[in-house]
Amino acid sequence: MAATDTAPRADDGDLAGLEAGLDALETAPTARTPLRRVLTEKVLPPVLALTLVLTVWQALVSLRIVDDPTKLPAPADVWHVLHDAWLQGTLLGYIWTSVSRGLLGFLLALALGTPLGLLVARFRFLRAAVRPVLSGLQSLPSVAWVPPAVIWLGLNNRMMYAVVLLGAVPSVANGLVSGIDQVPPLFQRAGRTLGATGLKGTWHITLPAALPGYVAGLKQGWAFSWRSLMAAEIIASFPDLGVGLGQLLENGRNASDMAMVFEAILLILTVGVAVDLLVFSPLERRVLRTRGLLVKG
Repeated sequence: MAATDTAPRADDGDLAGLEAGLDALETAPTARTPLRRVLTEKVLPPVLALTLVLTVWQALVSLRIVDDPTKLPAPADVWHVLHDAWLQGTLLGYIWTSVSRGLLGFLLALALGTPLGLLVARFRFLRAAVRPVLSGLQSLPSVAWVPPAVIWLGLNNRMMYAVVLLGAVPSVANGLVSGIDQVPPLFQRAGRTLGATGLKGTWHITLPAALPGYVAGLKQGWAFSWRSLMAAEIIASFPDLGVGLGQLLENGRNASDMAMVFEAILLILTVGVAVDLLVFSPLERRVLRTRGLLVKG
């Protein structure tokens, strides 16, 4: 009788089933949250907080606690500047110039940081050699990279992207390494039992199981991308680069126009909050919920 190979072998269906099983593990069925509850628990608190900030801001101006408009403009003055920029058709240009740079820089950081994180997590020598460097780069203020980037690359968009990459890649890589470190060894053994080793095991087992930490790293990576870009736009302003939000902030400072300064600050905050609320927070909640780590309430 011919010898038979008794070792289990995996096909794509087995690995897909295992991946789905890991995702569904300990996942509790959830009902759709009523609209009224969403409004009262999700929408109302930030609206009240924003109203309180505007009230205190207006009180500081109206009660002449800060009576110098060159130090603190009234909310109405900032609104007029925003309205004028909208009517002139420049407001969306300011936003798009920065957002397009930030998104492209973040995608580049994602493409570089993900394989770097996988390599650091897999090889002990790279972990010992590179992980401390990544942690050090992550703690280094992004503004420190602007002067050398200008000297190396000049005043152009390549300099902007270099600063963004240096600020964001360490966060993406460290987030993935942390996520992989938190993967239960049982998952790895189950994958190897089904024959999921090497790249196949990384794709079907390691990455899905490490998604919570990876998404947290992506969220932090975007924050570093945005902060790095604003630092580059403020310090390395140049007419040929176009006017982004950082350049708008610097223009307001040069003109001693506090209304323009506050306009730029509000737009920078709005973009940062919008990207977090519309992209990363829903993605993070979905990943955690599919793994039974977040109960919808």
